[in-house]
Amino acid sequence: MNKFTEWLEANGYKPNEEAVYEEACTHSSFANEHQKKGKDNERLEFMGDAVLQVWSADQLFHMEPILREGQMTTLRAQTVCEATLAKLNKKLGWYRYLKLGVGEEKNGGRNRDSILADQFEACLGAIYIDQGYASCDRLLKEYMLPLFTSEKSEDVKDYKTHLQEVIQADTRKTIQYRCLEEVGPSNAPTFTMGVYLDDILLGTGTSSTKKKAEQLAARDAFTKMVK
Repeated sequence: MNKFTEWLEANGYKPNEEAVYEEACTHSSFANEHQKKGKDNERLEFMGDAVLQVWSADQLFHMEPILREGQMTTLRAQTVCEATLAKLNKKLGWYRYLKLGVGEEKNGGRNRDSILADQFEACLGAIYIDQGYASCDRLLKEYMLPLFTSEKSEDVKDYKTHLQEVIQADTRKTIQYRCLEEVGPSNAPTFTMGVYLDDILLGTGTSSTKKKAEQLAARDAFTKMVK
């Protein structure tokens, strides 16, 4: 299968407008190289994200036993996140239809979680535009709903959300993340991030990306606070 529409047809979906699915699989790097301004997948990514938010909220609201608001927020943050969407993309094989610019391809963009997660949302947005909510609901119930009750792997757990909830239980203040150190070559840096409440350092974390380092810092702080 060379096109995303072929995947859809093989899995029982009925695509109507092929162009919207081509757009969903077109990264901005490819569009820029081929002078297709406005034809990258960012608008459809926006739409897919909105569909995911509504769908996940509906599923969590009707779960049994009934979940509290804080539980729903945490579970959605843990499940509907970049790591999960990227894994689903790989599982479904949608990354094979992704159009990347030459430089992005050489730099490993086809394996980058952020790009794969964005493509997943864009494809979902395309399905919504072309086939409606029912098709999105069918796909998400098959592949994402089981993840709400599964054990979360370390890269999916959202310690930042956990920490913020603990802090706001006692105060309305917001925590902040600061870069404490950046070492290594520009193409492979290592970041150490600190999480602060006012000027109090609550925890630190080190990783190859700031996002992951922030999660590790939050985990460090969360672990200390719940002891």
